[in-house]
Amino acid sequence: MRGYGERDRREPVTVNRANRHRGEVEAVIDGERRILCLTLGALAELETAFGAESLGDLAARFSTGRLKSADLIRILACGLRGGGNRVSDADVAEMAVEGGVAGAAGVVGELLTVTFQTGGAAGGATAGAGAETTASP
Repeated sequence: MRGYGERDRREPVTVNRANRHRGEVEAVIDGERRILCLTLGALAELETAFGAESLGDLAARFSTGRLKSADLIRILACGLRGGGNRVSDADVAEMAVEGGVAGAAGVVGELLTVTFQTGGAAGGATAGAGAETTASP
C-alpha cells in the first residue's frame, strides 16, 4: 500500500482547458471551473442586447471599458452559454465569480480581448482588457 507522505498531499495540478485560439477563457464561477466563449450566436445575442449594428460597433462599445454590472452579467451569460453551459442571465446574476466584481470584470475583459483581438471576428479591433464597472440602474 502506498504511503501518504508530504509529496502525496500536494494540491492536484490544474490544467487549463480553455483554447484561446478558439476564443475560449476559463474562470471559476460558483466554485466550478467553466469555459466561456463568445460564439457567433453569443455575439448576435450581444449585438441585439446592446443595439449594435455590426461586430465593429459591438467591439467599439466594449473597447471603452465602461461597463455596467448588468453588462457584465449579460456578457458572462453569453460567454457561458457559448462555452456549453446551460444558464440564463438570471442564473448568472446569482452566481459568485472568483475574485468578486473585480474578478468578473477581469473575466469579461479577457473574454472580450480573445474574441476581438487582431485577426479576430471584428477585423482587428481590440477590446480593452480592464473593464471599468459602474452600478446598473
